[in-house]
Amino acid sequence: MKQVRIFQRPKNAMQSGKYRTDRWVVEFEPGEAKRPDPLTGWAGSGDTDDQVRLTFPTLEAAQAYAEREGYAYTVVPAPVRKLKIQAYADNFR
Repeated sequence: MKQVRIFQRPKNAMQSGKYRTDRWVVEFEPGEAKRPDPLTGWAGSGDTDDQVRLTFPTLEAAQAYAEREGYAYTVVPAPVRKLKIQAYADNFR
């Protein structure tokens, strides 16, 4: 039985926007360890499920997909967003 992880994307640290943070992502757990390629030295494996990321509008839709396909899943809770309230004048104190 394949293992998947269901999570919400965190906000991008390099930008102030919250685009696509409301969507839920289904990501497959690696089936085998990565190993260096003898010719190039790049890390890789024969597991192509590592390249698949599916997005869903709600947590329930992502869970329904995992159950319908027969995947064991774990839900990673969304990170707590903390607001740092400060005035512009606080930068000069």
